[in-house]
Parts: sequence; C-alpha cells; structure tokens
Amino acid sequence: MPIQTVSTTPFPDQKPGTSGLRKKVRIFQQAHYAENFVQSVFDSLEGFAGQTLVVGGDGRYLNREVIQIVLKMAAANGFGRVLVGRGGILSTPAASHLIRSSGAFGGLVLSASHNPGGPDEDFGIKYNVSNGGPAPEKVTDAIHARTLAIEGYRILEAPDVDIDTIGASRLGGMTVEVVDPVTAYADLMETLFDFAAIKAMIAGGFALSFDSMSAVTGPYAVEIFEKRLGAPAGTVRNGTPLPDFGHHHPDPNLVHAKELYDRMMASDAPDFGAASDGDGDRNLIIGRHCYVTPSDSLAVLAANAHLAPGYASGLKGIARSMPTSGAADRVAEKLGIPLYETPTGWKFFGNLLDAGMATICGEESAGTGSDHVREKDGIWAVLLWLNILAARRQSVAQIMTEHWATYGRNYYARHDYEAIAKEKADALMAALRGKLETLPGTSNSGGRVESADDFAYTDPTDQSVSLNQGVRVLFEDGSRVVFRLSGTGTEGATLRVYIERYVGTDGELGLETGDALAPLVKAAQEVADITGFTGMEKPSVIT
Repeated sequence: MPIQTVSTTPFPDQKPGTSGLRKKVRIFQQAHYAENFVQSVFDSLEGFAGQTLVVGGDGRYLNREVIQIVLKMAAANGFGRVLVGRGGILSTPAASHLIRSSGAFGGLVLSASHNPGGPDEDFGIKYNVSNGGPAPEKVTDAIHARTLAIEGYRILEAPDVDIDTIGASRLGGMTVEVVDPVTAYADLMETLFDFAAIKAMIAGGFALSFDSMSAVTGPYAVEIFEKRLGAPAGTVRNGTPLPDFGHHHPDPNLVHAKELYDRMMASDAPDFGAASDGDGDRNLIIGRHCYVTPSDSLAVLAANAHLAPGYASGLKGIARSMPTSGAADRVAEKLGIPLYETPTGWKFFGNLLDAGMATICGEESAGTGSDHVREKDGIWAVLLWLNILAARRQSVAQIMTEHWATYGRNYYARHDYEAIAKEKADALMAALRGKLETLPGTSNSGGRVESADDFAYTDPTDQSVSLNQGVRVLFEDGSRVVFRLSGTGTEGATLRVYIERYVGTDGELGLETGDALAPLVKAAQEVADITGFTGMEKPSVIT
C-alpha cells in the first residue's frame, strides 16, 4: 500500500477554539481541508512512531468519512495502532477513558459537541493528549501555526477499513482495532456509583426519563439505565444516534430540550429527568417540577459526592469556570477544600486533576465531571444525581430547598446573542474593555459597581498565564455580570452574558429567576449597549 505525499496550501481559518476546530460541514468537505488539519496535528507532535491513537466521534454527518481519512493518514505518519469505536462511535468521555486505559499517545475526537449536525450543519475535530483531556493551549497554538505553513500531507493509498466489526485488521504497517465503544465506559461507572442502591430505588417505583437527543449517548444510556439498572424499556428516549440528530439541536438546555422540560413539569411527571448533548459530555438535570441550573448542579454534586462509593473519602478540591456561579465556592468553603476559578474550557481543569488538586469540576454550560476522566461527562453527572437521590431518599426539589437553606442561593442565567458579525462583537468587547477603569464607583440599574476587570488566570500547576478571558462587572452587593465571546460556534460570533445575584440564607430564596435578575439584565444593556452594537433587542437563547 503506497504512501502518497499530497501537495497542498494552507487554509487561513483553522485556528482551534476552546474545543478543537469546528466549522460547517461544507467547509470540511473542501478538498484537502480535513487532511490539512489532521496533518498539522501530527506535525505538531513528537514521539508517536509505533504508538496508539484513539479515534471516534458522535456519529454526526461526515463522521465516518473523516475517520477513514484519519486512519489512512495515521498509518502513513507512523502510528503503530489505532483504536476506533465500532461504527465510528465514541462519546467524548468514553474516548477520554479509552485513551487513559489503553495508554494511548492521544486521540482525535470527531465532534462539534452540542452544535447541530447534518449536511448543512456543523462538524469538528479535537485532539486529546495522553491524559485523555483536550490539548493545552501550547499544543493548539502549535497546531494552528502549522496549519498556516503546511505544504503537504501524507496518506496511505488503501481501501476503506471495516469499522463496523469488532476485531483487528492491518492497514499498511499499522493495526486497526475496532472496539466496543460502550462496555468499558459502563464498567467504569459501576466502580464509582452504588448501582445496587440505584437499581433498588428504580425497582421500588422511582421513574426517570433520559433524552439522548438522537446523539451519541443513546447506546450508553440503554446499557446503563435500562440494562444494568433495570429501568423500563423506553426510559431512554431518542436513543439511536443519527447523523443529523433527528433534526434536533443536541444542546441540553431549556430551549432545545423543551420536550423533556414539558414532561417534567406535567402533573404525571417522572421523579427525575435528564438529557445529554451531541457527544455526551454535557447534561441537563430536571426533577419533578424543579429545573436545576448547571451551576447549582455542580454545587449539589460536590456537597453530596461522598454518598457515592467513588468519592466516599471526600474531595481534594472543586474547580469551576469563571462564568459559572459562585454556588460551588460556598460548598468548598464549608468542606474546607480549595476552590479554583479557571477560564472556560475543560483543558484548564486537566492540570488541576492531574496534579491531584481537584476532584470535581464544572461549567455553567452544562458540563460537570471528575477525576475519573479528563473530560466533562453527562452520564456521570446523571448517575451521581441518582446515587444521591437513592442515598438521601428525597426528591430533587427537596434537595435543592435544603441546599439553598444551607448555603444561600445564586440566582443565575446566561443570555446568548448568536451569529453576530465578528467585527460588531469585537467592537462591543473593545468598548467594554475601554470602560474598565472608569466603571468602579458608578451606578446603574444593577446598583453600585465595586470593580471591573478582564479576567486573567495563572495556572497554579505550571504558572502559564491566560489573558482576556472575559469582562467582569462586580457590584457592591455581590452580584455580577460577565461578558464573553464564545469559541464554540461555527459562524459569526456568540456573545454570552452571564448574570448572577446572590441571596443569603436569610433572604428570599423562592423568587422566579427572571424576577430576581431583572435589574441586572437591564444593567448589562446599560453597560455594554448590546442592542446598539448588535442590533439585537433580545438574546437568541436564555439558559
């Protein structure tokens, strides 16, 4: 099987974002586009000759075709073995576990996460390093630099590999092993949680509903919830991964998972509802008549993690992204453990987890996880909630009420303004940064501004510095508004505005979130002139 070196020219738009390179399918379908990026990844690495690479994705449109490209290029570039999920399927947390458990050099995860799929929608490629986590900035910077200088890529001239049959085959000098994408991950979950207690709770009449949104977690959820835990058939909805996610937008929030929300708010609602996203790393938690924000979920999971066998000895620390509410901070304080505030992006948690400084991590964007892998993990979060419910024998609403009575409540919402022209979004942020020195001491609808800054982070493990991670406006009463441009979209820019108000244990804990935050929503408009810069009168999505 001859190795070809194909001449190519750089594409100027292959800078990885917070979770790899994400573009529209039609962009990836350009001649040499995917190949250029994959070769740039390989060219940026050293010492992988003869080593193992893990490859898999969320099953979205173009997944199978790009896997064949990756296999042939991995063989041409000198990898000794590739592990690929059967059918090209691997959830992101399962891929992380497979990288770690197999001693792989790294992995390529083919996904655009919670973005929609289909021929007119999104695709993505992310490189994960040997710890199973997303590549750190020094690696993604090297990949980007290489994409701007690449002149050719190496690929094996060979027929496509059968990726639907478990077993090993040869591709040139490389072994391709097609592996069961589900069993090893499900086995890992059994080591962390009290499956017997959860199974007994379900057998006793506890009802749950899990929506896989026609995305990657369907096979995992059926195996774990229905087969191992004994939930009735049909507990898992939309459980077959589809290339276009069944026309769902596989983002587990109150807009795109409205069917689940309506089910959980009905008079005959199950006891517990959950959903996960395209690649299985995010989660949505809803009790009967009780939605749990991702920030509150992180805090509750951290406060109760000791109830699960895998965390019975306690937590070493908690980490949260800067835009995530401070609810977890109060749990860390009570537990007497460190709280780390990082930039957005799971890669920032990886160093803390590797160093044994944190055990549980979370982001307001519906991602939570622990040191069992180096990615956020949707099913893990659902299982920890189920373990807590089985141990405490209370409803989700009761647990939330007791949590707020103990720690106070962080009223919280995120307003997304999507598909803004990049120059307008950049102008808005530049204007905000220009106000930072003059905002403190001024007053607006949110109250008196105590401080304002552009969040910067110094990693405590390696002293690396990340600048310009989001503009924070902090008020004297502890409320805050944060402005940040997202790196997960594929077209234009997304402005995320995070709005938070803390109420202590002696305050009003039962307000509607919209009512509690209304003055701060108005303040965000006054400070940033969002409508003036974007032309948008209201957010695209509120979560």
